[in-house]
Amino acid sequence: MFGIGKKKTAASVTSDMMSKQRRYEALVRALHGDLYRYAYWLCHDRSVADDLVQETFLRAWKSLDSLKDEKAAKAWLITILRRENARRFERKQFDLTDIDDCQVADPVATTPEQDAEHYLLRQKMALLEPEYREPLLLQVLYGFSGDEIATVLELNRNTVMTRLFRARNQLREALDVQHADKGHRNG
Repeated sequence: MFGIGKKKTAASVTSDMMSKQRRYEALVRALHGDLYRYAYWLCHDRSVADDLVQETFLRAWKSLDSLKDEKAAKAWLITILRRENARRFERKQFDLTDIDDCQVADPVATTPEQDAEHYLLRQKMALLEPEYREPLLLQVLYGFSGDEIATVLELNRNTVMTRLFRARNQLREALDVQHADKGHRNG
């Protein structure tokens, strides 16, 4: 009788492990691209971004049981990734490359006009102070809500909303100046 209970326990453990493996694989498939893009934005180096994502998923595997709400998985992983990036500076200072020197393939086909607009927008966003740029990127690129951004950045929600408001205004002003300059030169 003792042997039967032991087999059920072993089968239960195997089932739990398979369930964890499936959850983990689903997370990797669903969010690897987003995490890589965010990591690349943080460090501007492809190999470092790969390392950050790998370390993020390794930590996620170890702590997967602590993720209770699947809807919070993206914010949870982004938080892990940000902490991994911070650890990188605690351990060793890496040489960073200028983001303008690297090309990241965009899988969506665009027109030359859209490419120019996107380039201008990215250029103006890059000029924003990091405290404004980071929440804006999390909202625009990843669709995070104000509450999720507050959690990821470990800030008060009102602070995040203020920074988003200021970031959009600064971006709008920069684009308006660019547009006015272009019109003045052409006219």
